[in-house]
Amino acid sequence: MSVVGFDLGFQNCHVAIARAGGIETVANEFSDRCTPAVVSFGTKNRTIGVAAKNQMITNANNTVSSFKKLHSRAFSDPFVQREKNNLPYELVQTNNGVVGVKVMYMEEEHVFSVEQITAMLLTKLKETAEYNLKKPVTDCVISVPSFFTDAERRSVLDAAQIVGLNCLKLMNDMTAVALNYGIYKQDLPAPEDKPKVVVFADMGHSSFQISACAFNKGKLKVLGTAFDPYLGGRSFDEKLVEHFCGEFKTKYKLDVKSKVRALLRLYQECEKLKKLMSSNSTDLPLNIECFMNDLDVSGRMNRSEFESLCSDLLQRIDAPLQSLMAQIQLRVEDVSAVEVIGGATRIPAVKERIAKFFGKEVSTTLNADEAVARGCALQCAILSPAFKVREFSVTDVVPYSISLKWSTEADEAEGIHEVFSKNHAAPFSKVLTFYRKNPFHLEAFYSDPSAIPYPEAKIGHFVVQNISAAKDGEKSKVKVKVRFNTHGIFSVSTASMVERIEADGTEDQSEADMDVKSTVENAEADKAFQQDNSDAGTQPQVQTDGSHSPPPPEPASGENKVPDTEKGPEKKMDQPPEAKKPKIKVKNIELPIEANLVWQLGKDLLNMYIENEGKMILQDKLEKERNDAKNAVEEYVYEFRDKLSGPYGKFVSEKDLNIFLDLLTHTEDWLYEDGEDQPKRVYVEKLDELKKLGNPIQARYKEAEERPRLFDELGQRLQHYAKILEEYRNQSETYRHISSIDMEKVEKSVRETMQWMNNAMNAQDKQPLDQEPVIYAHEIRAKRAALDSSCHGIVSQPKPKPESPQKDKPVNGMNQNNGENVKTGKNKENPDAPQQNGECNPNDNNTVDMDFD
Repeated sequence: MSVVGFDLGFQNCHVAIARAGGIETVANEFSDRCTPAVVSFGTKNRTIGVAAKNQMITNANNTVSSFKKLHSRAFSDPFVQREKNNLPYELVQTNNGVVGVKVMYMEEEHVFSVEQITAMLLTKLKETAEYNLKKPVTDCVISVPSFFTDAERRSVLDAAQIVGLNCLKLMNDMTAVALNYGIYKQDLPAPEDKPKVVVFADMGHSSFQISACAFNKGKLKVLGTAFDPYLGGRSFDEKLVEHFCGEFKTKYKLDVKSKVRALLRLYQECEKLKKLMSSNSTDLPLNIECFMNDLDVSGRMNRSEFESLCSDLLQRIDAPLQSLMAQIQLRVEDVSAVEVIGGATRIPAVKERIAKFFGKEVSTTLNADEAVARGCALQCAILSPAFKVREFSVTDVVPYSISLKWSTEADEAEGIHEVFSKNHAAPFSKVLTFYRKNPFHLEAFYSDPSAIPYPEAKIGHFVVQNISAAKDGEKSKVKVKVRFNTHGIFSVSTASMVERIEADGTEDQSEADMDVKSTVENAEADKAFQQDNSDAGTQPQVQTDGSHSPPPPEPASGENKVPDTEKGPEKKMDQPPEAKKPKIKVKNIELPIEANLVWQLGKDLLNMYIENEGKMILQDKLEKERNDAKNAVEEYVYEFRDKLSGPYGKFVSEKDLNIFLDLLTHTEDWLYEDGEDQPKRVYVEKLDELKKLGNPIQARYKEAEERPRLFDELGQRLQHYAKILEEYRNQSETYRHISSIDMEKVEKSVRETMQWMNNAMNAQDKQPLDQEPVIYAHEIRAKRAALDSSCHGIVSQPKPKPESPQKDKPVNGMNQNNGENVKTGKNKENPDAPQQNGECNPNDNNTVDMDFD
């Protein structure tokens, strides 16, 4: 099971994996751990990441970036209309009313949804993770901003589904950062002690998020979050761009905004200048060559001027900080530490502003760019059964209060109630009880539309179906479970109708008792779902019927009536008191729920996106193979032309050299003319044609390089065996145990190999280098192997060990002496065998060690 965390940033993305007992942020094919969130479309394929960013200026109209905040946005959305003017590519309205991206791809006009663009980016990140893990990646955790609404979160989940990823959790950026911070801390207070409160501030490229978290050992609880979704590093870049646009208009009479390429180049240079000013307080130059109309432009800026220019942006930092402290109802003195991450927090003025608010220095112990991805990978490891992680519970919060409105009958007041308040613990489930005779509607929406950075307050519309009146004509009791799940998405998860059946008197007592017990257990389970702090504001039952109501409930809010929790089980026996109550069976009937969510992709459309993504992945693969084949031909031409005038020159005749050079020149000209855009098969054929002439030259060169070394090695082996023969003739003790017959075999093999080598070397010396060699390297290797095979086994025979003088101990079923005279070493069966004092006959397999004084 893969453990991967994806940080989908506005400008850049990071991938973290669990490996070797820790979390590692991995690099892409450019050895860069940061992958730009850019997708570029071409005539043959698409490029993603670093390669796409390199085309932002040359292919501006078809290179898509800064699309993260376009998820589930209507084309008419004011934010989309503002953003549209700042993007080099074209935004259009799709058939279902949301915003789409119009580009030229494969020489045809295409409109891609934001889900498709995000899926393309995830395809690249998935490839990076798979390359580093060396196995397929399916399970993952993906980060989203904490201010994303339901519709935006569902859109990201759809993008993950398009690319075949199983997103175990959509994790809020700030929660991921807090997990990355807390899980490694060894000094956290004990669970029963007062928690340590830490504030995390993240200013990225497009937004400013802040959260307060309470830490205990093995436990993290998010207390509250605040944000400014339109304040980030991009805002500071825009201030610089506006400044230099005005300066260049006055100084050089250039209207920068009239040219997309010029404007994009200025954005890039201003971003570099901003980063330089973070570490330098002196005047810094901005120089761009051939900027517009073949003019070079230049300007200057220092940190104090920059801070003055961005004073209004710096003032906006305080509002989210004040909002957060008001939510958590703590003083700044109660905050133990302030951790800052995000690229824009490197601006000194930003850090100073945050530090001034809290009255303490900010900490930068976390990696400003990779903290979110690492936190997501940790969460994925916690959710994965394949990894053992220190126990660490994470409790997030509901970012916006959510209310439910339900359809009512003629005699009922309007039904509306807040089911999840702001900063309610999450994930969380609640069970609501309704009394109905017919199917009814539930509408979920955000209670305070002004608090969300999204134009649509409605979350979704749910229809609870197949409800019928009870047998006595009364309204049926319907339990509806609503859930704020681990992805931060609200849903009406289940609904069931409670049907009461009077048990037959002859029915087994235990069965009726079991049904009643089951009902009580269900009630307890429902009660467990509802337990929370007093901020929840929702009671377990909601009564909406009129005259046929259960016992009088307590009012919950406005005209809604919500009975007390403890009275719930009593309503299960809605019968007048009797001396002997009949046995009651309770049966829960699951009810279907029809959900209509805001900007939810239909299954057919989603399946079409999945199919299209698969086709584009295949096209990218084919185009890569085609380009690789083309590059192989080009590389072969340049490499051989260079080497023919160098090391390969001696190994080709003048006639063949001229023919080959002509073919190389012809192939090069063809590559840049007719061969510019050919199928892979054509390039393969061209390469084969070149190799027919080039491979023999290359082979002769390699043979000439390798042959002398192999002859030297063979000569050394021959000298080795010749030395052994010499020692044997001199009666060396080392080789005396070897028989003369065996040594004759060695001598013969050495003599024959020596003769073969001398003949081969003489013949090869007479052969010109531009002709095929007389002797090949593989033949020399085979000859050496044959020599070792015939000689090594003989000369490496072990020297026999002397026999032990022990007398009566049998060895291998034979007497210890084995027919030998121990004193003289003579063998009774073979008196002519060599006599060796203290040694046994080397040909005797039954030898033993012998001790001599």
